[in-house]
Amino acid sequence: MNTLFTADFWGTLLTRLSHWIFTELPSIVILIVLLLVTLRVSFFMIQKIRNLLAKRTVHQSEEPNLEVEKRLNTLMGIVRKIVAVMIWSIFIMIFLKKINIDIAPILAGAGIVGLAVGFGAQELVRDFISGFFILLENQIRTGDVAIINGTGGLVEKIELRTITLRDLSGVVHIFQNGKINTVSNMTKEWSAMVFDIGVAYKEDLDQVMKIMQEVAEKMRQDNQYKNLILEPMEIFGLDSFGDSALVIKGRLKTKPSHQWTVGREYRKRLKAAFDQQRIEIPFPHRTIYWGEEIDPLKLVMDKEQTGKTWPEQ
Repeated sequence: MNTLFTADFWGTLLTRLSHWIFTELPSIVILIVLLLVTLRVSFFMIQKIRNLLAKRTVHQSEEPNLEVEKRLNTLMGIVRKIVAVMIWSIFIMIFLKKINIDIAPILAGAGIVGLAVGFGAQELVRDFISGFFILLENQIRTGDVAIINGTGGLVEKIELRTITLRDLSGVVHIFQNGKINTVSNMTKEWSAMVFDIGVAYKEDLDQVMKIMQEVAEKMRQDNQYKNLILEPMEIFGLDSFGDSALVIKGRLKTKPSHQWTVGREYRKRLKAAFDQQRIEIPFPHRTIYWGEEIDPLKLVMDKEQTGKTWPEQ
């Protein structure tokens, strides 16, 4: 303990510290600067490659720009993370060597741990393999609206191990790639809104279908919706005989993710057109019976009772 308070000890410590500051510290600072510069340059290059691929793909592919954007964002997000992990791994190894820590045992231990994890973490390996094929096959992309294992929502993040989905209520669902059984992509290349329009049995079906087509065409000429609707409306015809209605089926093709906006506006305009042409949209009716009588309640006007209506006895 007495050696801690001797002048020789503190002199030796200060000498070694000053030597380390003037010889080793600059190299560590340079190493940290190189790390930051390498990360910045790597991300810049990845962004440039992404923009270049986007331009070339748009000219060489029939995919819309939005589809290309989604796919490139997903793939480049994965590439960016892989590059960052590689750069950080190299930096840590060089840094440990700079502070005189032998990394050979660490690498050997990491290899043994990796082998053990490989045997014990089969589920993790399955998740990574499934995630790789999801990206390779371009099944879903970031920004798509999809139904995964029966749960629908917006795809917020795609990684090699998991997929993050946010539903309409704002709830975030996270799925392991290896446990995904079904994927339904609702916004790939194009979307569609299917309509089942019910009208009364007494209506002229040809007139009804003509009105449906006219409403759709007016929407296609509207500046607000003409760029969202891809094709004229398809009227498939009489689809079924309902309990109180004739059901006519139709479909509007739209740009991805816009089918709900177009569908709501189309129903609103169709209701107004039906009201204008006095076309009946059936709805449930209820018959009221008075007491134990079988006949429905009948109302009669009594002239002596001004403005009052009494049930017939």
